[in-house]
Amino acid sequence: TRRSSDLPLLSMLSAQASFEDTKRSVLRTEPSVAQNLGRHFVVGYSDFDEVARLAEKGLIAGIYVSRGNVAQRKPAAIKAEIAALQARRLKAGLPRLIVAADQEGGIVSHLSPPLTPLPALASLTALSPEARVKKAEEFGRTHGRELASLGVTMDFAPVLDLKPKARLSRVDLNTMIGERAISDDPALVSEIASAYVRGLEAAGVGATVKHFPGLGRVHGDTHLVSAELGTSVDELEASDWRPFKDVLANSKAELMIGHVNLTAVDPGRPASHSKAVIDGIIRKQWNYQGVIITDDLVMGAVYGRNICTAVVEALNAGVDLLLVAFDSSQFYRIFACAADA
Repeated sequence: TRRSSDLPLLSMLSAQASFEDTKRSVLRTEPSVAQNLGRHFVVGYSDFDEVARLAEKGLIAGIYVSRGNVAQRKPAAIKAEIAALQARRLKAGLPRLIVAADQEGGIVSHLSPPLTPLPALASLTALSPEARVKKAEEFGRTHGRELASLGVTMDFAPVLDLKPKARLSRVDLNTMIGERAISDDPALVSEIASAYVRGLEAAGVGATVKHFPGLGRVHGDTHLVSAELGTSVDELEASDWRPFKDVLANSKAELMIGHVNLTAVDPGRPASHSKAVIDGIIRKQWNYQGVIITDDLVMGAVYGRNICTAVVEALNAGVDLLLVAFDSSQFYRIFACAADA
């Protein structure tokens, strides 16, 4: 008979065996299926050989470069690593990888160092209109030029959430939207963000506006827990969503959709996999036909629920890219969800 003290160990071993089975199954995916599903995934990584294998098999569309990939490394080494991944990709006859990063300025500057640390865009709000637009575009050009020099093609910036009027929650360990948001004035957010995006695009790097439908009114931190946005659609259209519509209409920016439940539209699921939000509002009402990417799927607000349901619903709703950033090992489980469906 087994002792009760053996059960945790047996459970761990069983979980590890299940993970290895899933990983082997994903890596053996038939090439046409791998490439059909793989074009929807952007993943973080810690192991070059592992992510290179995913890239050359077509199991992913892109990589997410984070602080762990650049810590204590010279720009030349980072550039060489990204170039090597692209070379493996091209040798396999596949499209170039998307290479994404989080370089907002301020507290979210994951590639600084070695890249130049810049202040948050909120620091520009006190300048005159002409000066802040000029400076915001300059920030975008600096970020774009430095990111492009490494081989990064997409920046997950700027933040378009409105700045909260006051701190909304004592439990906000990761979002910190009060420090990251530009302003509580939609017009000012649009002005500064649009200039920043112009600078990024002029340097050859794409922008990704975030985190629709907005975090400025939300009390929970979606990195950890479920969160609801209970404001009416009419009020959001007149305020929080104005910067999103302005920037998307006047640039090539992509849209990152977050894991907040927009209760006035679809109270039963986060926006990131809600057909009513993605297809109903963004695609049909706004007529936005650009790229939509989810926020990281390895976040409590979505991963703590049924991740397979979320993945399938997101793709069926019209999401183009699924981001698996924080814990890249979860990619195998999440890809398997799509493959099984």
